[in-house]
Amino acid sequence: MRIRLFSLALDDIEAGRRFYERQQAGLGDYFLDSLFSDIDALLLYAGIHQKFFGYHRTLSRRFPYAIYYRVEGEEIQVWRVLDCRQNPTSITERLKRG
Repeated sequence: MRIRLFSLALDDIEAGRRFYERQQAGLGDYFLDSLFSDIDALLLYAGIHQKFFGYHRTLSRRFPYAIYYRVEGEEIQVWRVLDCRQNPTSITERLKRG
């Protein structure tokens, strides 16, 4: 299997990195390391997570973020990486847009 990150997911991750880097120098890099570790874990656990709006969802271990993905054949497609502290309606709308 291989992992494919869509541009929306990369944009979400970059926004999170900027947010945490503003909180404390170096925290943005730690955020990236943690999120990519969680995404890499999908190579072992993809498909076992509950589905929401047609996407499987796994939660980050260290940050309040959810990783929304689909499994298509031999590819894990990461569509969104969203901050769970957002209004649930906002999360729903972002997932429905793709």
